[in-house]
Amino acid sequence: MEKRKIVVTSALPYANGALHLGHLVEYLQTDFWVRYQKMMGHDCVYVCADDTHGTPIMIRARKEGITPEALINRSYRARVKEFGAFEMGFDLYGSTNCDENRALSESIYLRLKERGLISRRSVEQLYCEHCGMFLPGRFVKGTCPKCGAKDQYGDGCEVCNATYNANELVEPYCAVCGGKPVMRASEQLFFELEPFRDFLKAWIPAHTDAATAGKLLEWFNEPLRGWNISRDKPYFGFAIPGEQDKFFYVWLDAPVGYMATLERWAKARGETLEAWWQDPKAEVYHFIGKDIIRFHCLFWPALLENAGWRTPTQVFVHGFLQVNGEKMSKSKGTFVSAATYLKHLPAQALRFYYACKLNGTVDDMDLNLQDFVGRVNSDLVGKITNLASRGAQMINKSCGGTLGAMDLESRALLAECRAQLPEVLAAYEKRDFCRAMVLVREWADKANQLFDAKMPWKLVKEDVEATRAVLTGTLNLFRLMAIALKPILPSYTEKVEKLFGEAPYTFADAEKRLEGGAIGAYEHLAARIDPKAVEAMVEASKETLKETAKTLTEKDAKKGARQLATKPAETVFPEPLAETISIEDFAKVDLRVATVLTAEAVEGSDKLLHLTLDVGEAKPRNVFAGIRKSYAPEALIGQQVVMVANLAPRKMRFGVSEGMIVASTDPDGSFRVMQPVTPTAPGARLH
Repeated sequence: MEKRKIVVTSALPYANGALHLGHLVEYLQTDFWVRYQKMMGHDCVYVCADDTHGTPIMIRARKEGITPEALINRSYRARVKEFGAFEMGFDLYGSTNCDENRALSESIYLRLKERGLISRRSVEQLYCEHCGMFLPGRFVKGTCPKCGAKDQYGDGCEVCNATYNANELVEPYCAVCGGKPVMRASEQLFFELEPFRDFLKAWIPAHTDAATAGKLLEWFNEPLRGWNISRDKPYFGFAIPGEQDKFFYVWLDAPVGYMATLERWAKARGETLEAWWQDPKAEVYHFIGKDIIRFHCLFWPALLENAGWRTPTQVFVHGFLQVNGEKMSKSKGTFVSAATYLKHLPAQALRFYYACKLNGTVDDMDLNLQDFVGRVNSDLVGKITNLASRGAQMINKSCGGTLGAMDLESRALLAECRAQLPEVLAAYEKRDFCRAMVLVREWADKANQLFDAKMPWKLVKEDVEATRAVLTGTLNLFRLMAIALKPILPSYTEKVEKLFGEAPYTFADAEKRLEGGAIGAYEHLAARIDPKAVEAMVEASKETLKETAKTLTEKDAKKGARQLATKPAETVFPEPLAETISIEDFAKVDLRVATVLTAEAVEGSDKLLHLTLDVGEAKPRNVFAGIRKSYAPEALIGQQVVMVANLAPRKMRFGVSEGMIVASTDPDGSFRVMQPVTPTAPGARLH
């Protein structure tokens, strides 16, 4: 099998909103697919980022009396924590508010401008004189021009589902202050799509599924409209080069954020964005919801094609989440945030249930809460996990904790199930996780039937060795299921690897049988879900939404404005300030440029690299640096770093560290070592 080179992204979650169970439909299925690819042995990198720009961010920060940067930093910290709790395996989770994204967005825009693809025209928009800003669709409300429903947003009616322009609303009002807006003209920048009609008409069917392509091609019944890529001040985003008080529309720099995050990941490993995105052998996949296909399958490929970048290999589109057969409801408490879910239920239960429902189509997915409880309790706990629990605990208690040779019936069943593994893998590749779970559940049914037929709880009283053979077969069958489930249940499977004393599983490990040898103590793998916990989650969601619905009073707003006036802007990813030191204390720190002579991973540590550094002295320095997760050793050899040269030697169990290299911490927890801008003689002091 040829090793593939794969880049995977999920749509960027907006920093202005809380992560909820609907969002997780996308992120979890992406994570399942990425973990599958890695278990197949492919080079697969998964990047995502907070989408941080736009009017909603600016407005909310203004209401809270903080800077937009402070708001997105707070959102980022919460998002990373929640994603971590749901076991998301991002290779890098970043932010669109970063230098790489600014530079890429500007370069793409300037390429389009050089090619004459940017046009200007005057646009009339609703403008709130009280707020001093043009109003995007979600910031103006009024009466629907189609059905007459009141209090509808300016980009569409939630009653009759009609779409329209905000200036078509009857009796519009500003959703921020309630004032009546006026029409005002402003010159805007457009990326014209109509010249690329033929390119897009051919590209769409080749890079999307049939249902998505059919929907998109409906747009081709009339001329394709140009895409307004600019917004007027005030706006939180990147300024457009060469323009006065104009900013990139968030939907321009958001998808560019895929590339920017990939670039940050690549640079940390001594590689380049081009080596991944532009490699003709590499594959690039986007996972998105069906509500944003216009941006990803019309504007995005046209933008990339004309700016000299490759377009995605495929755009995978999924449907929405329904709860109990209905649209998620705030009043019913079925609009559940990720944070609320985690307070009441285990993350792996949702991972398992979503896998049982996702089939790789654009159809909506239903989270039936009663079925959720039954499926987890019956299938994950009662059928699959119960095999490990009964088998491992009995073999430890009655058979000395040692495996034997499998009995003939178990060996035959293991071969039968293993023969279906290619079907499981094919289902994973097609994102038909539902089919993969059906097969694993069938294996569990057969294994439980065999276990019950053998009755080892009775057999052990008569024949310990025969019991050992039965239990060895049971555990081998469970082990196969755990390997097949690893993309869905990673931490669960880590405990299984520990139970059997094995290295992290790949799918190739399914060919192996475990016979003979000791197993570890059984560690709890999964618990049954109490229906009362689900009821409590629903009730808590109602309360959470009531709290969220509270608005700031005028007094609160004035207080926030005073705080904002005196509070300095925060950095993109702030860290708590340490205790201050004097300038005299700082002057004692001797920072020197050093060249990395050798670098190697430290055996027995998953954090440390052992570096030998040329600091301009007669003898190289040994330094142990905790940057192993961010740098491959070979990427550092020959590189220059900055080290604290007068730090007292520290004795560690791996050796003596004779200094410390200087590094910054990225928002995802990875490190970036400090390096001189230009090559410098080893030992040069920094001032």
